[in-house]
Amino acid sequence: MRILAVADTEAKYYYDFYTPGKLDEFELILACGDLRRDYLEFLATLAHCPLIYVRGNHDDRFHEAPPEGCICAEDQIVVVNGVRILGLGGSYRYRDGRNMYTEQQMCRRIQRLRLQLWRNKGFDILLTHAPARNLGDLDSISHRGFACFEELLHRYEPKYFVHGHVHRDYGTDVPQRTEYGKTTIINASNYCRFDY
Repeated sequence: MRILAVADTEAKYYYDFYTPGKLDEFELILACGDLRRDYLEFLATLAHCPLIYVRGNHDDRFHEAPPEGCICAEDQIVVVNGVRILGLGGSYRYRDGRNMYTEQQMCRRIQRLRLQLWRNKGFDILLTHAPARNLGDLDSISHRGFACFEELLHRYEPKYFVHGHVHRDYGTDVPQRTEYGKTTIINASNYCRFDY
C-alpha cells in the first residue's frame, strides 16, 4: 500500500503545483494535524483514496467544522484495507487549547482505548500530531512529546509511528525517519511517501 503522510504545512508539490494524476499512486493519506481544512478536502477529493486525520494543536476549529470527505481517527482504531490505524491527535499542553493535553490526560485517553486495542489485537500504525518523548521531540515545552507514546510502541510494536508537530525545518538534526525497535518513526512535516 502506497501512503502519503502530511503534516503542519501544505506540500506545494501536491497543492500549488498539482497536476492531474499526481495523487493517483496513493491508496491512503494520513494527515497528522495543523493543516487547513480546504487543503485536506482538496487531497481527499483528488486522490480518490481514504484520508485519515488527527487534529493538531492548532485545529480547534475542526471540532465544529471538520474537513469533509475525511475520516477522523481521534481516540479510535480505523481499519483501511486491513491496516489498523490508531489516532491520537493534539500536543503537549503549553497553553489553553482544545487539542492540548498533559501527560496524564494523554495516558487516560490511551487507557480508554484498552477494549479497542484488545478487540483489534493491537494496531499497525500509530497516527499522532505530537512525537513521543525523546523520540523526535524538542526540549521546549511547546514541542515536547508524550512518554506514553513510547510505551505504546514498546507494548504493541506497530510497523509505523507517523507524527508531525516538529517541523523538519526547525533544524538540521530533525530526521524524517528513525527506527525504534520494530517501528519506523516518520516525521510527516510537510509530506512523506512510504509503503506499507
